[in-house]
Amino acid sequence: MEYKYLIVTKDVHVAVVQINRPKVLNALNMDLMVELVDALEKLDRDRDIGCIVVTGNERAFAAGADINEMTDVDAMEMLYRDQFARWDRMRKIKKPMIAAVSGFALGGGCELAMICDMIVASETAKFGQPEINIGVMPGAGGTQRLTRAIGKVKAMEVVLTGRMLTADEAFHYGLVNKVVPVEYYLREAVSLAHEISSKAPVAVRLLKDAVLKSFDTSIEGGLEFERKNFYLLFASRDQKEGMKAFTEKRKPEWKGR
Repeated sequence: MEYKYLIVTKDVHVAVVQINRPKVLNALNMDLMVELVDALEKLDRDRDIGCIVVTGNERAFAAGADINEMTDVDAMEMLYRDQFARWDRMRKIKKPMIAAVSGFALGGGCELAMICDMIVASETAKFGQPEINIGVMPGAGGTQRLTRAIGKVKAMEVVLTGRMLTADEAFHYGLVNKVVPVEYYLREAVSLAHEISSKAPVAVRLLKDAVLKSFDTSIEGGLEFERKNFYLLFASRDQKEGMKAFTEKRKPEWKGR
């Protein structure tokens, strides 16, 4: 599929998906979201790819949804449009995703960054859910993921006032992994992706599953899920290779099986 609003590149076992609507600060319209889901799902099926980086440009990761597509829409049309079904599909991507964020990550852009598993931010990054300023609220997980990431009281402040968090604030509250100078943010994200993609693919997949499960269940249910995934890895060739390589003091050769 040829993409109008995305640039997809591959670097060994890492893929970079760049949102490319610079004239509108990478606003997320429906056509762009169709492309994004298509690209992510194809990369998820690509056995050569171990980790995916999602990014925008230095000025904006994504400044929110395209409001022009919603201004004159009524509730029934929104219901049948079911635009958030695409977000559910992105949530089911099995491979780790890293958001490389510079500039604005607002509304849907902030939600897109949070649906990723890690966030590397430039010093200019600004995160927020400003939907309150146009009389609505987040609809793609903003109230849920932001609260889990930074806590109730700070999330309440962000969503009820519409104010933006600076990159340093986002790091302080645990929303992002690291903050780096703007000229290095994508390089840092890709470097992290390469480190992850060098690990055993099956273990990476089951680890992501287990961490995400902690948000959906009790500690007892999460521990049970973790143990089942742990036992399952002993059916993989990579587990045998990893432990054998450790005892032989050599680098393992992963097969993803």
